[in-house]
Formats: sequence, C-alpha cells, structure tokens
Amino acid sequence: MRFVKMKWLNSLSVKILIAYVVGAVLSVLLIVLTALTIVHTQGDVLSGLDVADATRDMAEELRFDSSGVPVGIGDNRLDRNFSFDLQDDFNLEWIFESLKQEGAYRVLDATGKVVVHSAAGATFWPEAGSAGPPEPGRFEFEREGVAMRGATAAVERNGQVWYVQMAVSRRFMHLVYQAFALPFTGAGVTLFILVLLFVFGPCVYIALRLALKPVRRISEAAAEISPRSLHARLPTQAVPSEITPLVDSFNRVLERLEQGYRIQQEFLATAAHELKTPLALVRAQVELGAPSAQRTMLLLDIEHMGRQVQQLLHLAEASEAQNYRPTIVNVCEVVLEAAHFLQRKADAAGVRLELPRQAIAVCWTADRGALFALVKNLLENAIQHTPAGTLVSVDADATTLSVRDWGPGVPQDQLSKIFDRFWRGAHRRDEGAGLGLAICREIAVAHGWDLRAHRAEPGLRVTVHNPIAAQSDVQA
Repeated sequence: MRFVKMKWLNSLSVKILIAYVVGAVLSVLLIVLTALTIVHTQGDVLSGLDVADATRDMAEELRFDSSGVPVGIGDNRLDRNFSFDLQDDFNLEWIFESLKQEGAYRVLDATGKVVVHSAAGATFWPEAGSAGPPEPGRFEFEREGVAMRGATAAVERNGQVWYVQMAVSRRFMHLVYQAFALPFTGAGVTLFILVLLFVFGPCVYIALRLALKPVRRISEAAAEISPRSLHARLPTQAVPSEITPLVDSFNRVLERLEQGYRIQQEFLATAAHELKTPLALVRAQVELGAPSAQRTMLLLDIEHMGRQVQQLLHLAEASEAQNYRPTIVNVCEVVLEAAHFLQRKADAAGVRLELPRQAIAVCWTADRGALFALVKNLLENAIQHTPAGTLVSVDADATTLSVRDWGPGVPQDQLSKIFDRFWRGAHRRDEGAGLGLAICREIAVAHGWDLRAHRAEPGLRVTVHNPIAAQSDVQA
C-alpha cells in the first residue's frame, strides 16, 4: 500500500493538480483576508471616500435657474454612481426625506449662505464658526451624539462658485457595509471559488491529459520494444519540447543496443558456420584411422561438437525476424515429418511416438521450416527424457500444440528455466548443449506464440498456444 501511495504522489499530473489547488486556495484566502482587513480596519477611510465621491457626483448634477442660481440636484432621478457605488433609480428627494436623520445635503453660495437644502433642514448641520465659504474636502461632526461624515465639493458657474455639501452618519455607513458590502463580497468570493474549482479545475485537468498524451504514447511504444524490435524508435511527433531531449537520447541508446546486438548475432552465426568445415575435416581424418576405443570416443566428441555448432547456427537464425517466411502450414503434416525424422532415435531409446489422428487439417500461419525445427526439438527433448517402454504423445488443434513425455519431469521451481540457453535437465540420455528449447522459445516469440511447460504427473507437457488462431476462430 505504501508503494501505491508513493507512485500516486510521483505522478506529474497529480503534482500539477495539487499545485493548482493549493494556489487557488491560497489566492482565495488572500482575497478574503484582504477584503476583511480593509472592511474592518479601514472602514472609516472607505466611508469617507464614498461620501466624497458621492458629493462630487451630486455637484455635477447641480441644476440652475435662468439667473444662474442653484434650484436642485439633477432631474430628481439618480442615474449615476451615487453613494457606496450603488446604481439605482431612486428619487433623491425621497432618499433624503426617508433618511433625514442619517443623511442630508445642501448648496451654499460664496458667502456661506444656504440656497438649497434637503428635507433634514438647517438644524442637521453644525453652526458655522465664521462667515464665508466652506473649504472643499472631507469633514466630520456630531449630531445628537451620532458621528457624521461629510464632504464639500465646489462648482463654478458663470463666474460664481457654489459649494455642495453632503453628510451621512457613520452608523448608516457601517450598516451599509454589513448589509451590502460584506454579503456581496462573500457572494463574489464564493462565485469566484466555484468558477475556479469547477470551471478552471476541469480545464486544467483536460489540458494536462492532452499535454501528457504524447508521453503516454511514448511509454507504450517503449514498452513494446524487445530484442526482436530494436530497430524501432520512439516517436518524436507532437512531443513536448521539454521531453524531446530525453526521447532523442533514448533513441540513440536504442541505436547503440541494436548495433551491439547485430554484432553479437553476426559473430555467433559466423563462428558456428566457420566451425562446421574444420569439424567435418577432423571427423574425416579420424574415420580414416584404425578402429579403436579412442577413435570411438573422438567420433562421439566430434558429433557432440557438431551438434552444438548446428544448434548455435539455428539459434542465430531463429533470433532474426527477417529469416521467417510465414505461410499457411498444416501443423499435423509438420508433426508427422518431424516424427518420421526422429523415428530411429525413438526406436533406439525404446520410446513409442503417439501422433495426432485428426482427420481434418490444422492450419496455422507460420514459417514451415521454423515450425518443423520447433516440433523436432520438442520431440527430441521428450525422447531424451522418457524412460524406455513409455511413449511421447503429440496433440494438435486449431489453437494449441502440445508434446508430453512420461519421464521424471522437472521440479516446479525449475520450470521457468528450461527455456534458458544452455540449461540441461538431469535425466537426459545424451550430452546436448541445452539449446533445443531455447531455439523453440525464439521461434515461438517470433511468431507471437505462447510457449509454456507444465508438470504432467508423471512427465512434462510443453504447450504452444497460438492466440492469433484463437482470435480468428472467435471472429469467424
């Protein structure tokens, strides 16, 4: 479970998604904390700025009569940003009539005389300390124990200057912040979070899937590379530029591996081929000598070496995919040919061959020579391990070919080793090199077949399964 957890955390997609979620959460927290800090610690500053802005807006809406004297604010409709950035169509007179205890406005001339005022009247404002026009800007005062915030804005008209003043209670401002600013801020932050998680989140996930799709394709291509497909290279089309150097390096490694593998295979084939002629000459020279026990031993050794050389040559040929020419082959015919080829060896060992008796042909797509070598090696291996007086049976159908002997078998822990090169069982009659089953595996891999060994109790059963034939039967 710990390995699965670590593998999950090592995912590049997961790391980017986690970074996105952490960044989104931190951004939201920063926005919320900033908004709360401003509202709770700078509320007075904001309220003063809002009053000043609203006063300037009112000053721009000041109406004059024909003689240039102010007679009102606007056309009794508020269609501009007014007070706390709310845009409404409420009547100004109705607003100040309803809130005359919390807010008021008035217009003064250059001498400080009030020419227009709201419903709150003159008693709303503090007594002027001295005659003259007020100073533009913000100011504060108290009215019946309630703190007020106000602002003055100057308006010039026909060479005369008029002063518009507006004041609102601090408690009303705080009420507006608590009833409107905070709820709307919370709603905005909530909407931002939902959009961030449920809109941008899936977009990030889809973008990651599309961005990492070439990486998954490269991984699948790399997993399919085997010693038989060293000529293959990883695709570089549509690969992210950050990964392209890694892909190029891996392709260069494959080139070096292919070259080394080719050199090894060529050396093996060349050495095996070159050894055949000297062995034939040595055998001819020995056979010309007088019969003796030493001559017999030399001939046996030469035969053993010749068999090893021949198997090495077959192994080198079986390892090269270009040596195969697949055609439609009758498996039963190949089995009969291999049995006929080994009949003398079976008779010498006292082993009876039991061959398939199917009346219909069992056809596979295979290289006939390679299939013959596979069946011959399986039969030869079974004959070498079967006691005298027993039999070796061969079965074949549309998908499976099996060869079974009645010998001592192979221990369960060694079944996976019998197809390794130079592995030899403990109960064989000859001194083989242990390459026969390795050649069978190379042939099976080249054709896409599944070669396995199973304990038969007694004996050993080796099966060759053809999944391609099985799929053809299903489709038919």
